[in-house]
Amino acid sequence: MRTTRKALAAGAVSAAVGLLVLTGCGSDDEGEKVPETATGSLEHLADEVGCSPNMQTDADEIRQAVCQKSDVGGKFILATFATDRGQREWLDGAKDYGGFYLVGRKWVAVAEQKTVRALRGTLGGDMEIGTDHSGGHSGGSGSAHPGHSG
Repeated sequence: MRTTRKALAAGAVSAAVGLLVLTGCGSDDEGEKVPETATGSLEHLADEVGCSPNMQTDADEIRQAVCQKSDVGGKFILATFATDRGQREWLDGAKDYGGFYLVGRKWVAVAEQKTVRALRGTLGGDMEIGTDHSGGHSGGSGSAHPGHSG
């Protein structure tokens, strides 16, 4: 299905481009308790963290919005998927651009590291790091990444 793949690819690229604007590296790992992973629609997940989603993509396969919430560290991208496979394909494409991801069942939040950590305290989920974000090394040097400048 070409439409599905195009929509997923467009969503991944859109999230990656948005991530380039949002990304910075923080290292405030507090080791907090993680709640059970949230489920539900994009609107439900946004409501859980108290943001009003600015819808960017509203397709059958993927729904994607930008949220801004100062108490979780700023802007983040929230995406929900119709299928687990669609989510996997989107993540595989998006993670090539680096970044930080909070992954739940059929949803992903993308933001800078401190924001993903804060969101995890409400939404649960698993934190993942994109492959190119830190030049192959994990760690929080606090410096900007040269590949993320426009």
